[in-house]
Amino acid sequence: MFISASNRQKNGKKHTYHRVMEKQRSALGQWVQRQVIYLGELTSDQEESWRRALQVFDPVGNQTQSMTLFATPEVVPPEQLNSVAIRLDQIKLHRPRSYGGCWLGCELWRELQLDQFWHSRLKADGRSGVQWQKVLALLVINRLVAPGSEFRLHRQWFNGSAMDVQVDASVASKDRLYRCLDRILEHLSDLFRHLQQRWKDLFSK
Repeated sequence: MFISASNRQKNGKKHTYHRVMEKQRSALGQWVQRQVIYLGELTSDQEESWRRALQVFDPVGNQTQSMTLFATPEVVPPEQLNSVAIRLDQIKLHRPRSYGGCWLGCELWRELQLDQFWHSRLKADGRSGVQWQKVLALLVINRLVAPGSEFRLHRQWFNGSAMDVQVDASVASKDRLYRCLDRILEHLSDLFRHLQQRWKDLFSK
């Protein structure tokens, strides 16, 4: 990819408009250009920030350095040693996950202090060591984001959500999801009182 500039005269004044372009090879073997993003008229600082928009962390030098994201399509200048050539035809997206709803659900869980509430009430599974409160959090967030059955959570939703980054796949075991619901019944009265108190703490004036 590269930045292409075109000039236009408007009201006696010269205007320069920028586009992010890419080169693709056609079926006939010819190179053609395609517009990826239209940037419009940029200041010199804006253009420079686009050309040096990629920050890369160097673990060896333990520092962050700028790399050129958009170089000219023909030749990369010799002084631009840290340049990145992007081939869109070779970029693949693997296992995209929904993130926003999961993040909000986790934030609400912590804001309501449900992690603290369940910590002393739901112990870890003695056989697997899985924390039951993590199983319950997964169930609650699933109900908030994409309500469905435990079986659907296990078979479909979990692998397509960002929760599989937050917790281990063993937390989403089908049988464990069902058993978790039985473990919270004896704590419902305490849970209602806890949520009522948190409501007063958060919204009382």
